[in-house]
Amino acid sequence: MNYHLATSFEEAARIAANAGGTTRFLAGGTDVLVQMRAGMVLPDDLIDLKAIPGTDAMTQLADGSWQIGVAVPGARLGANADLCRDWPGVVEGMELVGSTQVQGRATLTGNLCNGSPAADSVPGLVAAGATVVITGPEGSRELPVEEVPTGPGKTALNKGELISEIRLPARGDNAGDAYLRFTPRTEMDIAVVGCAVSLRLDGDKIVEARVSLGAVAPTVLLVAEAADAIIGTTLDDAALDALAAAASKAAKPISDKRGSAEYRIEIAGVLAKRAAKIAYGRAKGDNK
Repeated sequence: MNYHLATSFEEAARIAANAGGTTRFLAGGTDVLVQMRAGMVLPDDLIDLKAIPGTDAMTQLADGSWQIGVAVPGARLGANADLCRDWPGVVEGMELVGSTQVQGRATLTGNLCNGSPAADSVPGLVAAGATVVITGPEGSRELPVEEVPTGPGKTALNKGELISEIRLPARGDNAGDAYLRFTPRTEMDIAVVGCAVSLRLDGDKIVEARVSLGAVAPTVLLVAEAADAIIGTTLDDAALDALAAAASKAAKPISDKRGSAEYRIEIAGVLAKRAAKIAYGRAKGDNK
């Protein structure tokens, strides 16, 4: 195995593009190192990104948007009061990834690039309208988070490409988000269903919304019909019922040892209701 310590994303992309075998990038390492130890993958080229300037930076820009480096661990997200205030749902999702020890290394980018439909951090990013900057041999491009995973363990990244930054839009006023998941155990488990809701209010009325579901399809879903069900409402009972119905209809899960497809479909609607209520409360100023 060849180990490379890249000093720029362009260098990392060039190494990956010229590599002939299996390539892996190392930022947090909580996925790739476990896979290597288990014998699931043995990279021909392991490209370490941690020496690249900015990979460990988390910055709020003048317009209120956020830039998050690819090596920023989950523990630092939760320790940033401003980010927790702006995007609590994004932080909630990432804080459910692994144990306290894992949180010291695991990253948003790694969780996204792992391509798991049940990734806890991804629905919150999708609901937030987050994007990623992708650097490759031909330069850089920007892609919505929901377009990155293309199937279990697969992404839209081409040979030689890697994510070089995550971008969260400005939160703005009268807005809130939330992420909830259901698991058989309270800790250290994989989501049976996950749901994130982000919304904005004008008075008591919802004027913007995004709803995302995890673990109910081959990729994390952005469910426009679920958002449409609550836009223009004050999240009354009828709106919540319509939201639940749209979320359940969008769910196309499999049955496995963690839950049947029918059960997951039902839970998708339940979680959508609960997450929407929390997001609505936060938009009204409830910090819970």
